[in-house]
Amino acid sequence: MGLFERWLSLWVALCIIVGVSVGNTFPALFGWVAGVEVAHVNLVVALFIWVMIYPMMIQIDFAAVRGVGKRPKGLLLTLTVNWLIKPFTMAALGWLFFRVLFAGWVDPQSAGEYIAGMILLGVAPCTAMVFVWSQLTKGDPNYTLVQVSVNDLIMVFAFAPIAALLLGISEIAVPWQTLLLSTVLYVVLPLIAGVVTRWRLRRSGGDTAVGDFVARLKPWSVVGLLATVVLLFGFQAHTILTQPYTIGLIAIPLLLQTYGIFALAYIWARRWRLPHNIAAPACLIGTSNFFELAVAVAISLFGLHSGAALATVVGVLVEVPVMLSLVAFVNRTRHWFPAAENSSADVSEGHRPAVES
Repeated sequence: MGLFERWLSLWVALCIIVGVSVGNTFPALFGWVAGVEVAHVNLVVALFIWVMIYPMMIQIDFAAVRGVGKRPKGLLLTLTVNWLIKPFTMAALGWLFFRVLFAGWVDPQSAGEYIAGMILLGVAPCTAMVFVWSQLTKGDPNYTLVQVSVNDLIMVFAFAPIAALLLGISEIAVPWQTLLLSTVLYVVLPLIAGVVTRWRLRRSGGDTAVGDFVARLKPWSVVGLLATVVLLFGFQAHTILTQPYTIGLIAIPLLLQTYGIFALAYIWARRWRLPHNIAAPACLIGTSNFFELAVAVAISLFGLHSGAALATVVGVLVEVPVMLSLVAFVNRTRHWFPAAENSSADVSEGHRPAVES
């Protein structure tokens, strides 16, 4: 790893500061960028996410994808955590903190809205950023693709019923355009581009050409991540500076949820003796959130300036720093798990973990 990649966590912290500073200094600029969206999906953020995940999509080997069914435990772990545990622990933590522990500091209406926002985060498992976390931990790209695809399919049918159950709402308006467009932009289109690129590279130079090309793209993948961080924090600069106390209250249960779910999944993966290149993305998928969908639903249900929308925004704010800390931990504890199974992730020269510390 180069110096830039080894200190990636530092660059992310600096980008957070830059995003908040520039967003507060030039709010009109970030307001204009925030308005470049379709169905609540920001196209500029989508572009940078493309830059992040395109190198990993090139490493997808569909011949290896067919063999994922022979290793079902990683997929079972992800699905159980995402759909049978995570939404309910998020709701329980929200109730505990805002109805009991913080009851004297927050009015009942705001408390209910904060809980609602947290629930929407808990019911929306991550789609796009999962590929980044998987790549940073040298996860199996083929297995990660299957995990994300199955999660997206389940989300189409399960998001509304689970959210309605936990929110106590009989009819919840799910922005299907946001859900479907996000899946197409963040998974389908970059996957197609990656498959076509891989096919052409292998025809011309074999696996060596694939590895060399991915290695050249890797710095741009990191640039995409950092640019996304600047944008996300720039969008929310005013909120961060004007409501630090409220953001701190919301962040506490979100942090407990994130680290708690990860610990549960990681211990489970170790007990099952999953290979590290399957255990790592399986646990990180269950930990991160599909914040674009959560924000869109919160706005459509409760309003742009509601406590629910604010809670989902706080989820965005803590996502990248927290997930990078978990990526660093996963890379340091690689020796806790069996060696990675042979896959395209192992033979690709350009596929190395980008965060060690």
